[in-house]
Amino acid sequence: MNIKYLTKASLIAAIYIVLVILQLLPLPLANLTFGPIQLRIAEGLTLLPLVESAAIPGLFVGCLLSNLLLAAYSGFGLLDILGGSLVTLLSAYLTRKMPNKIMGMLPPVILNGFIVSIWVSFFTRVPYFYTVLGIGGGELASVAIFGSIILFVYEQAISYRDY
Repeated sequence: MNIKYLTKASLIAAIYIVLVILQLLPLPLANLTFGPIQLRIAEGLTLLPLVESAAIPGLFVGCLLSNLLLAAYSGFGLLDILGGSLVTLLSAYLTRKMPNKIMGMLPPVILNGFIVSIWVSFFTRVPYFYTVLGIGGGELASVAIFGSIILFVYEQAISYRDY
């Protein structure tokens, strides 16, 4: 790994953390950061592995640190801190392997929807199927809307830099 790679990964992690923390400030969106219905704006960053390999460790570290820093807020403990972060790592890796943006949306939506819902459903006592819909649907909205914007801006910045 070189300094440029580590810097990019660190910046992506920092942006992830800042987005999660900022989302906690406005009360209407705060309840969507953790729980059976999730719409984490930071999850829009999960499309970055399509164009930037440093996003894989960056997303993992960002998710890990934000879950750790906000563990008291989520109430899901170590399972969410480690489990959610590992799901993010796996989905980022799989997204990197996808041929296009549409296919790249599938790993974070499917993995978060079906895996994270296991413990969120258990702790909240919301039926698993509804939790899958709440987390998967929120993930889809985040990735499709915010992820598309983030990917577009990133690609524009890269193409502008090349001039």
